[in-house]
Amino acid sequence: MLRDRLISALILVPVLLVVLVLGEPWIAAAVLVVTLLAAVEVFALLRAAGYTVLPLLGLVMALCVVVDAAAPAELAGSSVLLAAIGLGVVGIGALSLTEPRDGLAAWVATVFGGLYVAQLGFVIRLGTAVPALQPSAPLHALSADRGWILLLVLGVWAYDTAAYLVGRRWGRARFLTHISASKTYAGLVGGLVGATIVVGLMLWGLGQNLLHAIVLGPLVGLAAQAGDLAESMLKRAAGAKDSSRLIPGHGGILDRIDSFLFAAPAVTLYAIALIR
Repeated sequence: MLRDRLISALILVPVLLVVLVLGEPWIAAAVLVVTLLAAVEVFALLRAAGYTVLPLLGLVMALCVVVDAAAPAELAGSSVLLAAIGLGVVGIGALSLTEPRDGLAAWVATVFGGLYVAQLGFVIRLGTAVPALQPSAPLHALSADRGWILLLVLGVWAYDTAAYLVGRRWGRARFLTHISASKTYAGLVGGLVGATIVVGLMLWGLGQNLLHAIVLGPLVGLAAQAGDLAESMLKRAAGAKDSSRLIPGHGGILDRIDSFLFAAPAVTLYAIALIR
């Protein structure tokens, strides 16, 4: 198992770094592909959990919202408009089911699945929401969009790694065991500290006030943990250990991005509201 994880990491990490180096439009293209794969897994899990779904409509809805995130200036509020249109289109599609209860379940579950994975579009939106870096910023050569996306990625990874190591060494008391048996309070604290340190280092590199790390670091960690637990709840309901077997030793795409589905919108909102 450890060998499989190491092999997968050796493949995935260089791919991520290459995409970040290339920048747009490659970042948007990568997010689109990942969203598509994650959506396939989400609808399979929802079906396994007993929900009727309309996967094709859900996939189209998710991809449209993500594509829109790459061009937010084209039409203000367009993501909300697309979500509203998707809600109507899926509702119309659900009318084709002869049993009204199945139609209602399909409507609700399909819209949920589409919007759930579409949150990955905030990775793209983050890059367009932040101001340009000052020439004095240590990471000025990286550019603002890639720098902030890297902050998000490293912050989430720091939380996951520190939570695992601290929880394994000192973890005793556990929380939300009905969803995940491995989460401990010690791991939670360790993860928040790790995320705050890494986010602080990235903020320094991006030329931002380090005081932002006091809020943004824990925000990244808590959002990442919530995203992980939310996916665990979905898998529990479906009776599945992993979202799929796509990545050896890592499960599916959704298992790799679950934390980002909550962390990406949280960081984007923080950047829009408080970063100047």
